[in-house]
Amino acid sequence: ADLSIKVDGARGDGGAVRVALFDSADRFLKRPLHSASAPVRDGGATFALKDLAAGDYAVAVYHDANDNGKLDQNMMGIPVEATGFSNDALGNMGPPAFEAARINLPSTGAAIRVTLR
Repeated sequence: ADLSIKVDGARGDGGAVRVALFDSADRFLKRPLHSASAPVRDGGATFALKDLAAGDYAVAVYHDANDNGKLDQNMMGIPVEATGFSNDALGNMGPPAFEAARINLPSTGAAIRVTLR
């Protein structure tokens, strides 16, 4: 199955949008199944992940505004670059759980939108 991911809400057109795909709660935000990056254009980016197995996944994205290859955080570990998750899931005092961001990818494929915040 193919998964199309449209990311919007980037603050400016500099840097890159980085996306990570996770296939389980155990791997969520630790070991992505797939990752990719694209330059920011018109406040976002679009990704096409091909030939995935049908099933449950979660997507995490961030706007790497300074294009240094990492999610910059302040001294307390809070991201200072915009982040987003599938289902536009929000966490409480941290990132959302896998279940909140979980999407089901059918064998026919799907398209999702993620808003950076």
